[in-house]
Amino acid sequence: MQASIRMADTPQLQYLLRIGDTALILAQRLGEWTGHAPVLEEDIALANMALDLIGQCRAVLAHAGAVEGAGHDEDQLAFLREERDYRNVTLVELPRGDFAFTVVRNTMMATFFKLLWQRLAASGDNELAAIAGKAVKEARYHQQHAADWLVRLAGGTAESRQRTEKALADLWPYHAELFAPDAVDEHAAQTGLGPRWSELREPWLTDMAQILEEAGLALPETVPFLSTGKQGVHSEHMGFILADLQHLQRAYPGGVW
Repeated sequence: MQASIRMADTPQLQYLLRIGDTALILAQRLGEWTGHAPVLEEDIALANMALDLIGQCRAVLAHAGAVEGAGHDEDQLAFLREERDYRNVTLVELPRGDFAFTVVRNTMMATFFKLLWQRLAASGDNELAAIAGKAVKEARYHQQHAADWLVRLAGGTAESRQRTEKALADLWPYHAELFAPDAVDEHAAQTGLGPRWSELREPWLTDMAQILEEAGLALPETVPFLSTGKQGVHSEHMGFILADLQHLQRAYPGGVW
């Protein structure tokens, strides 16, 4: 069995891991729809969005490994860390749910990634800025695609609207973690690496309010709940994701395609 690796706990690396890990775990959840989407076209679309996210994840994790300088590549960072060393937000690790759940989550996360990549295109880290320049185009498409589905489901049958409303109510409390300020964000802002994620909250809410208004849905009220995935404290679902994600690399050390 392949042993785990550990990375340096510097603010710069933690900031990069938050981005890469969030894309990685969301891609894993979207990949679970392969062969199960409501229509063939959407099956392909979700798989392609998962591949886009994996591409973003690979680029960011490869850069994180280079910054650390300990010889870790993107595969090692994706597959060989312990659960508490992943820095993705909790929102993306929640179970796949039904199609409405996936649509609402995709809308929330694509909106966030669009805003984040836009700001990272001006990063003082040239490699990260280059990654952002490509990724923002993908995130814009992901947002448009998910938002179109959200409007369609909310305006469809009584059943599709009820499921969309439930998904929004279930997912909304987790958005607060995206914008919770901490020392990692502050260091990124002070060094020019990237924006404080808290700075994205107002434009994110504006975008989401517009999408929900078009869907005939109200912006949910904020509740006093804060998940902690960015700190490495995950939900009970994360271990099951990693069991699937890491099995081959753990069982066959050094295996490559």
